[in-house]
Amino acid sequence: MAKQVWKPGNMLYPIPAVMVSCALEGEKPNIITVAWAGNVCSSPAMLSISVRPERYSHHILKESGEFVVNLTSRELTRACDWCGVRSGRDYDKFAKMHLTPMKMEKVSCPGIAESPVNIECKVTQILPLGSHDLFLAEVLCVDVEETFLDEKGRLDLRKADLVAYSHGDYLSLGEKLGKFGYSVAKKPENSVNKAVNPGKKTVNSEKKPEANTKSKDGKQRENRKSGTGLRKNAGKYSKKSDS
Repeated sequence: MAKQVWKPGNMLYPIPAVMVSCALEGEKPNIITVAWAGNVCSSPAMLSISVRPERYSHHILKESGEFVVNLTSRELTRACDWCGVRSGRDYDKFAKMHLTPMKMEKVSCPGIAESPVNIECKVTQILPLGSHDLFLAEVLCVDVEETFLDEKGRLDLRKADLVAYSHGDYLSLGEKLGKFGYSVAKKPENSVNKAVNPGKKTVNSEKKPEANTKSKDGKQRENRKSGTGLRKNAGKYSKKSDS
């Protein structure tokens, strides 16, 4: 099989396209679309986002030291793209995209209520890399839409219809091919591995962490550090609503 050798470039795809909300006290909140984002540590739970220093949101992230990663669903794809090509210097992105700022549990900036999952983060380190600065952050808690929990409180993110980003395109996720560890399982479940059960396509339910409490705003809150659920009083962020 013939292959071409290209110069160095960003070719690690697919990746998530997330909407990062941030704010400075007394100012309107902003949303920046970030594709360079990912998990970096399990305990403590940490993630990173990379942002160009010239972006409007960069100084907000740096000065506030906090942000919310809002996962993008199919319904939010247009808003996600728009927030990545328009600057918060010129637009109130929450208002323009008809998004609802939602009060968070651990950070002062709002999350996006329409997002299925909001990840509240505290910046622990900023690393200049070159074109981008990497914001390393600890996950303080996670807000999960109750619609995607089963009767036992387990999260099924497949129901959220999340979106991936690949080489300039937004893509919906396809069929489930397996779950972590299925390749070495002694007893394959009604396997989605076609090599094991050719022609048979079934969907297996994955065991997900159970959440304990429900908040009044319709979101389930998980504290990833302690593993316990958190409860909050419902309330909307003041809706004033680049990158």
